Amino acid sequence: MAPPRRWTVISALGMIQILTWGSSFYLLSVLAAPMTADTGWPLGWVIGGLSLGLLVAGLVSPRVGTFIGEHSGRSVLAFAAIALALGLTGLALAPNLTTYLAAWLLIGLGMGTGLYDPAFATLGRLYGAEARSAITTLTLWGGFASTVCWPLSAFLVERVGWRGTCLAYAGLHLSVTLPLVLLAIPCPPAHPVTRPAGPSPVIRLHGREHRAFLLMTGVLTLGGTVMAMVSVHLITLLQARGVALASAVAYGALIGPSQVGARIVEMAGKGRHHPLWTLTAAMVLVVLGVTMLAAGLPLVGLALVLYGAGNGIYSIARGTVPLALFGPERYAALVGRLARPGLVAQALAPSLGAVVLTHGGADATYAVLTVLGLGNVVLALLLWRVR
Repeated sequence: MAPPRRWTVISALGMIQILTWGSSFYLLSVLAAPMTADTGWPLGWVIGGLSLGLLVAGLVSPRVGTFIGEHSGRSVLAFAAIALALGLTGLALAPNLTTYLAAWLLIGLGMGTGLYDPAFATLGRLYGAEARSAITTLTLWGGFASTVCWPLSAFLVERVGWRGTCLAYAGLHLSVTLPLVLLAIPCPPAHPVTRPAGPSPVIRLHGREHRAFLLMTGVLTLGGTVMAMVSVHLITLLQARGVALASAVAYGALIGPSQVGARIVEMAGKGRHHPLWTLTAAMVLVVLGVTMLAAGLPLVGLALVLYGAGNGIYSIARGTVPLALFGPERYAALVGRLARPGLVAQALAPSLGAVVLTHGGADATYAVLTVLGLGNVVLALLLWRVR
């Protein structure tokens, strides 16, 4: 049987990403309030489930990348679908907060084996140096995760409650995600060199490569912190600037389309520029948007469009810059190692933002975001010197 065509693989991975992001990272955006109202569990602990899941994802990501580099992403993505289905079923049946948090451990395994980084590693393993355009296209699909799943979650909550919504997502992973993995994601060709028995050799980087790895780690750590803080606290920050709640929600809705629009522009370039241009542009756009908000300028919509555009192509750069810097042979393993700091940062950032908001107010929070954004611009520029 002929292997699936490239567009079939990317489209299948795209649908997998929509359901995986929508039922994990974006799940509590809609379900947190009804969960708290129904159970009486503290909102902080309910949201803390996502932080716990992200921490688990960060812990497993290096091993996931190594496994994909040596074998394939097909079995890893299949495991992700099963882990997410079990975790979401655990949420639906959770009688108490302890069981609820335990279910997020399983969801964290699903996130660590099923979100962007394992998907990027899978594409790198399948297509090698030619994976850049596939990664870019995949992020275009992923940009629709909240657009599809937020309304779907809201619809399901109204009809079957939050527990029924979790069960519905579990069913989608077993009936849609898992079959897509098994039918559309091929196993890559075997490595041409026979590997010796025993544990896998550790990939060691020296000189410029080591410096580039450390700089990219810094970019992902700061980038993950900014993204998570803005995602969780944006409405509060806008209201602190005198923006009414309805307007703040409307402004926040500009981020998604801006992400997708910027990714389309990146796709139109057809890889003619080095991925570091994408990373640098992403960091500049993010810091411009955050700085405009921090300065209290009246152009809130423009600021969020710039931020959304930068965040959109930052997702592409996460996958394409390591491919360009380190090559396809070590790509999957290094992407797994690079994923950990960003995921851990995303897990801790909402709590950090809450502390800064509580003790320093919105101005201090905007200042932190601006400093982090400027730091990432500096790191991106330094990467040019060691590439």
